[in-house]
Amino acid sequence: MKPFDSFYKRTGRFDTFKEFNATELYCPRCKRAVPVRERLLLVLPEGDEYEYLCVFCSTSVGMKIDKHDKPVTIITS
Repeated sequence: MKPFDSFYKRTGRFDTFKEFNATELYCPRCKRAVPVRERLLLVLPEGDEYEYLCVFCSTSVGMKIDKHDKPVTIITS
């Protein structure tokens, strides 16, 4: 059992942490936690893929996929 399972069952708040946006991440090149900027890499059917970049040296320090609430419908003719 995860530590917060009983809280979620008791309160019914499963969507509390639905999405996170990083403001600082560890940069291996700068050797410290640094502010980051988000760059859109790909638009995929399951969600948009973002890359986090160090604001000082532009090293890639992380990635995330922002999942869509509704499935994407592709229209073909």
